[in-house]
Amino acid sequence: MKKISSIILLILLAVFLVPVNTSAKTLKQLEDEVNKFTADLESKNNQIAANDAEVAEIKKKIADIESQISAIQNETAVLEQEIKESNVEIAEKSEQSKSLFQYIQVSEGENAYLEYIFGATDVTDMVYRMAVVEQLTEYNDQIMDELTQLIEDNKVRKEELATKNTELENLTKELEAEQEKINAETASIKDAMPTVEQQKREAEKQLAYYKKLGCGENEDINSCEMRVNGNSVPSASGFYRPMMSGYVTQNWMNAGHLGIDLSNTNKTIEIYPVASGVVFAKYYDSAGALVLKIRHNVNGKYIYSTYAHLSAWYVNVGDVVTPDTLIGRMGNTGNSTGAHLHLELTTCDWHAGGGCTWSTYQKSTINPRQYIGFPSGLRVWWNGR
Repeated sequence: MKKISSIILLILLAVFLVPVNTSAKTLKQLEDEVNKFTADLESKNNQIAANDAEVAEIKKKIADIESQISAIQNETAVLEQEIKESNVEIAEKSEQSKSLFQYIQVSEGENAYLEYIFGATDVTDMVYRMAVVEQLTEYNDQIMDELTQLIEDNKVRKEELATKNTELENLTKELEAEQEKINAETASIKDAMPTVEQQKREAEKQLAYYKKLGCGENEDINSCEMRVNGNSVPSASGFYRPMMSGYVTQNWMNAGHLGIDLSNTNKTIEIYPVASGVVFAKYYDSAGALVLKIRHNVNGKYIYSTYAHLSAWYVNVGDVVTPDTLIGRMGNTGNSTGAHLHLELTTCDWHAGGGCTWSTYQKSTINPRQYIGFPSGLRVWWNGR
């Protein structure tokens, strides 16, 4: 009975460890995938260039508008000063008019205006004196009318400038919104990890790797890899948690999340492989995160585990590791808002020898919970691996 139970357990273990989301792919199929992928990348690069040119043009328009707004503000300040000075001059002319009216009023029972007129020596002098008083009065009135009209004109111009300023500010907002939209489109094209250039370079290296390996055009690349390098990757006899203790902070495929995030109160806790394997890649991603990748042999199929945001790493590419090998420490490097370990499990990898492009890599992710016993909820503490 005990022997039967052991056999059943071995069968279940074998079934459990068979990779999911894995499909056979020949060298020819990989070549077609790489060709299509690189063509798509070229198209994306062209779109990025077009977007950059459009953003540059928008920035130029915004700079021109800002210059116009600055000129409007300067002209408005001048108009406000002219209005202020005109009001002062009107007040002064008003006082002059009062003095003149006081002069021509009746003074000590006699009309000074008439005295001045009738004090003329002859008719010509009288006409002259009458004209002088009338001209002074008309001139003063004319100046006041002109100043009043200037104030009104300036107020109208000031309102026109305020309207124009509002229009330009609204146009600036529209251009900034368009710029933000274009930048968002460019950001969606540029993957945070890896860059478009890295994707293209690694895709081309993929083909070169399998051709150099001697794989036939119609040979399954996984079988070819196993045939040539099968003994170099130890079999994974089981999967383990990568930390002695901790908790899950974000699940796989939560808002498109390709892995599972783990953390601990010890921000530099030791990180171990989830299974036996060989260090496949070691690099800084485009955001500066320290990343390790390990290749695992699970019943003749490869599975790749990725460990990102490390603060330190202690192994090199090609090193054989076991679940007890210290490979690094948790950290906060790269695009990270706090110390944690980003763990991914995939059935292929976009680096040379991983068998797929970045586009396919994103679709090859496996929920780590299918292989590793994490607590079901978030921030639920575990102890032991």
